[in-house]
Amino acid sequence: MTYRRPVGVVLVDDQPLVRAGLRWVLAESEGFAILAECADGAEALAAVREHGSRVDVVLMDVRMRGVDGIEATRRLRAEDGPPVLVLTTFDEDEVLWGAIEAGAAGFVLKEAAAEELLAATRAVAAGGAWLDPAVTPRVLAVTRSRGLPRARGAARAGDLTERELDVLRHMATGASNSEIAAALIVGEATVKTHVGSIFAKLGVRDRAGAIVYAYQHGISSP
Repeated sequence: MTYRRPVGVVLVDDQPLVRAGLRWVLAESEGFAILAECADGAEALAAVREHGSRVDVVLMDVRMRGVDGIEATRRLRAEDGPPVLVLTTFDEDEVLWGAIEAGAAGFVLKEAAAEELLAATRAVAAGGAWLDPAVTPRVLAVTRSRGLPRARGAARAGDLTERELDVLRHMATGASNSEIAAALIVGEATVKTHVGSIFAKLGVRDRAGAIVYAYQHGISSP
């Protein structure tokens, strides 16, 4: 029997009660290991560096003293660190925009049900992306009003091959590379190649940006 290690999680929120709630939700479900709890972005960066490859996902609040979540996300992605799942609320359009630009892999509401939080954490940890259904309309509204800088001047969706479109549609459901490979009956390495090509052609740097592009251009529906 193959042993699968727990998903390594770093929790980042400046409110102890929020961290306690997140810890409780994850602890009640099998398959998660809380590696560190941090009160700001600086602590999160230090924790990720300390635990290295054991960190599969960072659950990141954004409005914190010191190094906020957006800046911490930007630094983590610049260091090729683990994916970041942003904890957000309904009234933070500026946060959504900043997190997209910083390279967040997904967004989940702080008010989300435990099942949604667990699903989002697993999806992002596995290399997928997650846009909470309640957040998606706001993400689209923000990107439509401002536009993604990297998407301007990039090749249009028509430049994607049929296989790349298939991969993008699966990405838009939050599927990981291994799940896409299974669905399309191809190797995971092939999927990774397609994903890289999609990013290059659309002018985006991560899965969240690609998903937003797919929604905006009718390739997939939220």
